[in-house]
Amino acid sequence: MSEPVAMSNFHRAHDFNIEGDTIINAKNYHHHDGRSRNAVKGESVEWSECCSRTDSTFPAERCDAPKCHPETRVAVQDELVGWIENGDKEEEPKKIIWVTGPAGGGKTAIMGSTAETCQEKGLLACGFFFSSFTGSTNRRFKRCLVPTLTYQLVQHKALGDVGERILSCVEHDPAIFKKQLEAQLDQLLLKPFREARRDPDWPKVILIDGLDECQAEEDGDIPRSPQEAARANKADQKEILHTLLKAASDPSFPFRIIIASRPEHIIQSFFNNIAPHTTRRIFLDDKYNPDADMLLFLEAKFAEIRREYQLSASWPSSDVKQTLVENASGQFIYVATAMRFIEESSAPPHELLDQVMALRRHDVSANPFAPLDALYTHILNSSPKPLLAVHWLSLIFRTPFIPEPESQQNSSARSIQPFLESSPGEASHVFRGLNSIMKSMMSLGGCVLKMSLPSTRTAKIQIATPPASENSSPTFIQGAIGIKDVALRA
Repeated sequence: MSEPVAMSNFHRAHDFNIEGDTIINAKNYHHHDGRSRNAVKGESVEWSECCSRTDSTFPAERCDAPKCHPETRVAVQDELVGWIENGDKEEEPKKIIWVTGPAGGGKTAIMGSTAETCQEKGLLACGFFFSSFTGSTNRRFKRCLVPTLTYQLVQHKALGDVGERILSCVEHDPAIFKKQLEAQLDQLLLKPFREARRDPDWPKVILIDGLDECQAEEDGDIPRSPQEAARANKADQKEILHTLLKAASDPSFPFRIIIASRPEHIIQSFFNNIAPHTTRRIFLDDKYNPDADMLLFLEAKFAEIRREYQLSASWPSSDVKQTLVENASGQFIYVATAMRFIEESSAPPHELLDQVMALRRHDVSANPFAPLDALYTHILNSSPKPLLAVHWLSLIFRTPFIPEPESQQNSSARSIQPFLESSPGEASHVFRGLNSIMKSMMSLGGCVLKMSLPSTRTAKIQIATPPASENSSPTFIQGAIGIKDVALRA
């Protein structure tokens, strides 16, 4: 008599499917090849509770399409892709690259373009883009990292056997996503690859962007103080780094890892003291010729404006473009913001360019971000109600603390708009002409505005990163966005 066949808890289960991009809402689901795979059992633990609600590798909600402009940042992208493809041939192969540099230097754009290139080449295994300010709150927390990565691995066509093993682990232990990060790594990322036979067609890289934006979740009903929140953020970021290092050090783990972040002390200390022999680093400085890339960007943008407005081919002069590049001090965010402002329809583009060029010149050797401060101040003052705009921006950029509706992932601005307006259409009026600055500020990592309102008709404004940040530099890009002692129109 033959042995009885073990039956799955979901034998003959059907009519389940994936909803959205990265949500698994059923006990089993249809994979890309049409097979129905058991995912979880028991109390129907949902991956959607852990995963980002959108695809965190290429989330549509990442503001301002953060990818490199064509033909820019080519050198650093080539270096990254070359390392992914041929890193094993180096004399001392490394499994991790840390891409770092100040905010506004183009890290997320580079990571977005690299992810796109790797996906086209079949090199991308999975990725996660942390964001403390935009889209789903799940993109802020460490608990979403491993579930999102494993979901993408399960969906990868080249990793069918590994995907089956991952799903088997989840079915065996539906509470795995509530365990420590290291336990999740062992069971869902290391064990399946130890058991599977390596295939030359497997992808080669995992991308992690914005690690410095990872935030610790509140523990209980009592909110943390800013100092406690900063310590908790650092602890979570450090735990993620240790977990990724453990993965990269395991011989069965087949992937390289690219991590991008600002050079925060806790992250820099980790790579300097704990992982120096496993890690290469790329610092986005003059080595990668950002000035030439910015000049290409300006040429392309001005050409678009000339075509749209039928302007002379000699507009603007080479000196003007060179001045804009010099004002940027290596930071793409300056030229990107300036061009968004010039593209606004509030006035003819040549008049808006003249406004930018008329801003007081600064000694960039003393403060390389002073031109950016001046540009932001000018754009803020273009609002019909600058003070009210600043107040509202402060609230909008603090919306990590405002829950978003489960039914739809509204942007922070749309979610809070009903609470701001005293009459319909007021927000459109107040923010008229501020699209350029709002997009740029969001791409810098969810900056918040702090403002003191004296009894006079002027106000001193300082834009700073959230209090939980450890970055305390007084300059715009590297911490406090130093629009200091600036008189705004009432």
